[in-house]
Amino acid sequence: MADFGEVLRSIGDFGLFQKITLFALCFPNFILPFHFASVFFVESDPERHCNTDWILSAGPNLTIEEQLNLTLPQEEDGSFSRCQMFVPVDWDIDAIRENGLNETTRCLNGWVYGNMLYEATIVTDFDLVCEHANFLEVAQTLFMAGILVGCLLFGPFAESFGRKRATQVPVVLMVIFCLTTGLCPNFYLYLASQFMAGIGYGGFRMNAIILATEWIGVSKRSWGACLPQLFAAVGQMALAGLIYLVRDWRLAQFVTASLLAVVAIYIWFIPESARWLLNRGRINEANQLITKAAAINKRAVSKSMLEKIVVKETKTKGGAIILIQSPVLRKYFFTVIFAWFSLNVTYYCLSFNVGKLGLDVFMTQAMFGLTELPAHIMSIWLLEAVGRKVSFISTILIGGLMCILILAVPQGDAVAVTILATAGRFFTNWAASICNVYVQELFPTSFRQTASGLGSIASRAGGLLAPLLNMLAMYHWVIPIVVYSTLTLVSGALGFVLPETRRKELPDSTDEAESNRSKATLKKQSKSNKSPEAKSTRL
Repeated sequence: MADFGEVLRSIGDFGLFQKITLFALCFPNFILPFHFASVFFVESDPERHCNTDWILSAGPNLTIEEQLNLTLPQEEDGSFSRCQMFVPVDWDIDAIRENGLNETTRCLNGWVYGNMLYEATIVTDFDLVCEHANFLEVAQTLFMAGILVGCLLFGPFAESFGRKRATQVPVVLMVIFCLTTGLCPNFYLYLASQFMAGIGYGGFRMNAIILATEWIGVSKRSWGACLPQLFAAVGQMALAGLIYLVRDWRLAQFVTASLLAVVAIYIWFIPESARWLLNRGRINEANQLITKAAAINKRAVSKSMLEKIVVKETKTKGGAIILIQSPVLRKYFFTVIFAWFSLNVTYYCLSFNVGKLGLDVFMTQAMFGLTELPAHIMSIWLLEAVGRKVSFISTILIGGLMCILILAVPQGDAVAVTILATAGRFFTNWAASICNVYVQELFPTSFRQTASGLGSIASRAGGLLAPLLNMLAMYHWVIPIVVYSTLTLVSGALGFVLPETRRKELPDSTDEAESNRSKATLKKQSKSNKSPEAKSTRL
């Protein structure tokens, strides 16, 4: 019997058809980093003072300096309080000047901001300062929660309705709620809208990689997982340029929505996964797509080969029960998802601190994106040159080491801290690309989507916890660094239990996945077991 890998080799496993499909699915990853504009580019503690314009009704001709002196208490260093004001009184201006004001309260009418790096941020528009300062981390956390829920919802959705629909619907969600985010009049509607946009983000990232990978053959499979990450790295750099030019978070949302609208139009023309169609018994549709792919690649495929693959694919069912029954696959699964979780905790802890590393925020963000480019390019090469296992272990351990070395650098040395943080982000992002490839190759077809979905959920859970972990810095700045560095180092050490999967067909059965051998080897062994010589030997 032929497997789908043989069909791909027959029609071209990385021809023009696959390249067009891969580019169409990769391009949105260039835009997705823009979703983080409103939570990355903020001044968490901007220069400000309470709005005390109430006194202008008593003294309309007051200068700004006189107004502040009369209405704001002063700190020990002589500066005006940033979170306190004198309680308003119904006196004339002469009585206020003569008696002065003594009773203080929190800011009652909002704040006046000055010396701003940006024209508008969610911090200044929604007054996320003083007692509401931690609401910024709430916004970051809720967006990451939306991404996690997106992985949770669109994993089963892709199994039931197909990979194609599971990439199209999230894009539409992102367009709608990216637009509504920019129109939100208050913080709570902003949170709800960002949560929904996060659902679309998570659903698309996970299923686009699977759809691309299932159309690509053995020799170029790593491209399906690494190239989307490469586009995202370019998007990280473009994000720095966008915010440098725009500097208004609402306008940045509208730019993002307009770009995603273009994607929402063409995404309806991408092909479904033929693997999924065959697995669901939709033979005619799969045949049409395979024939179309062959024509675009200028190849031909015989009907007899298609008939052979149908028998094999429809027999391989099992879903999550495979994981429960197989101790080998359980070991592989928990090793990979723990690594994915740890890497995302580290990646987003570093990313959400982009404005706190001490250097220019735009330059730091551009460096983050620029250093990711070689990470993903090298990932494609390294995965084929030295294999998955060595790449996996080395990148995770080096990333964890870079992060823990931050503890050895004085916090005032912004250059050294930024270099180490950028290096840590470089290697953790590199390792995450390898996890994307690994999770496709370790598990059989009937569990592959479920494994990818659960792995994505674990990774997004790491991203969800990152802002909360960063909040522990209020007790001591070393706590977040110690936690995410330790998680990364431990997950790298656990990588030694994983097998090598380089240049092996995607497994279709549990036996193939557990033995981690090529299908050709398994077939030869199967034939030898059925031969008369083998029978006589057993007797």
